[in-house]
Amino acid sequence: MIVREATHADGDAVRAVANASLEASYADPLGDDIVHTAATEWYDSDRLADRLDTDAVQYLVAERDDAVVGFSESERDGDVAAIQWLHVHPDARGDGVGGSLLSDTETRLLEHGASRIEGRVLAANEPGNDFYQAHGYARSGTRELAIRNDTHTEHLYVKLPAAASTAAMTERRETTAGDLWVALDERERGSDAPFYAAYRDADRETKYGFYCAACEHADTAMNTMGRVACNNCGNERRETRWDAAYL
Repeated sequence: MIVREATHADGDAVRAVANASLEASYADPLGDDIVHTAATEWYDSDRLADRLDTDAVQYLVAERDDAVVGFSESERDGDVAAIQWLHVHPDARGDGVGGSLLSDTETRLLEHGASRIEGRVLAANEPGNDFYQAHGYARSGTRELAIRNDTHTEHLYVKLPAAASTAAMTERRETTAGDLWVALDERERGSDAPFYAAYRDADRETKYGFYCAACEHADTAMNTMGRVACNNCGNERRETRWDAAYL
């Protein structure tokens, strides 16, 4: 098996793996219609071509016997990289494809300047959660997602730099709302800069909301669809992977 950069010629194979993987992992908790809608929108030919041509996006495919059996999609934002998806065809699961793909994905992200790698998995996908934990990722938080008419919990994972700890990733900031502790490993992408989860205490027991890194204010709001916006500077949470399923 080899892991290599994806090309435009891999489009059909990537779509086939994504469809089979999403069906196996998410059809039961979400429903066939949502999975079909999501796969159709995310892996539309034009969107996939745009993603392959975007410098900040990394697409890798795992190829065995001249057939694509898995792929990863990740995106860099400064020194942070987020693994958006890591799919392995159900017929190839259990053969080490996912682990090899993850290892190569991490290596290349670090070579491109990432110092922290994040992953996200719906709580209902138990094998996906086990996979991240088995490969050295620590759960850094949770968030609620509105997908169609239901609310689902997504687990956030992070692989911290060597010797880093949760305490080391928590910084106290003075804000107009008082002193807040900002969790640098609980991050949402923003249109101008990231949002970080903000707590009233260093132990992260009482969550306040979000801290906007663009203007360094905590005057933020979240609507019922989970979209975060800064009331001070207008920074907004960027589209995330499950948005396509309920827009």
